[in-house]
Amino acid sequence: MADGWAHDGAVQEQIEDTVADAVKIARSRIASGEGTRFCEDCGMEIPAARRKAMPSSRTCVSCQDKRDASIRPAGSNRRGSKDSQLR
Repeated sequence: MADGWAHDGAVQEQIEDTVADAVKIARSRIASGEGTRFCEDCGMEIPAARRKAMPSSRTCVSCQDKRDASIRPAGSNRRGSKDSQLR
């Protein structure tokens, strides 16, 4: 039977799980494999500095900014923290 009390460290575990999930999602969005010389979206050449910094890049910075802006977080807070319930 649930008594409404969480064990010591439960809040920290929730925080760590939330951070771990965010890291996992961020890593899944990082491109892998061989990049391209020209942007897949606009066709402009991807600057050499970007290709060197991110060898797997397939878009120029401005097109990647547009892609990133269109990403909406999906799902729900399955841990049900009070902070998320108050928003």
